[in-house]
Amino acid sequence: MRLKPQQTGYVATKVGIDLANAPFITMPKGRDAVVEAVKEIIDENLKKERALDEKVKEIIDENYDEIEFQHADERQLFFMIKKKMAPDYGVIMNYDDRYNDLAHTILDELYENYLVEYDVNENQVKNVIFKAFKAFADAFDEIDDIVYEKIKNMKREVIPGSQDYELLYERLYQEELSKRGML
Repeated sequence: MRLKPQQTGYVATKVGIDLANAPFITMPKGRDAVVEAVKEIIDENLKKERALDEKVKEIIDENYDEIEFQHADERQLFFMIKKKMAPDYGVIMNYDDRYNDLAHTILDELYENYLVEYDVNENQVKNVIFKAFKAFADAFDEIDDIVYEKIKNMKREVIPGSQDYELLYERLYQEELSKRGML
């Protein structure tokens, strides 16, 4: 799952909902404070990945003539360079490992700032956070397909990439998330 910047709030909300629903967790400062802290952590993680992507694009642009001469696949080359440079930027390429790392970082932040309290093993709490990421990732493609079909089957034509399309997509996407209890 590749998150778009506007989707970090959805994932953070899903984490907040799942933590609030866990019987062994209390939130002294409320769910909104938890969601805000989680969103900041996810945004920071995405910021690192965007910086890595920009550096990889720069490398590819600098070597474009050689890439063309060798008839190299740019997408495959992009991924290979990104994978090689990821540790230098603190980016974990495997999504399960990344969700696990984020879950640990989120739990530490929430606990240190008295945003969550629990009386169970911290792994149980971390698993709630990890499962929230997995649930969002698993639902993402399905929801995206449903929203795309709804837009495609509308009576009026909406042009992909237009502002109308983006606003409509966002509204329908939120409706689908709400139906699933993810908002």
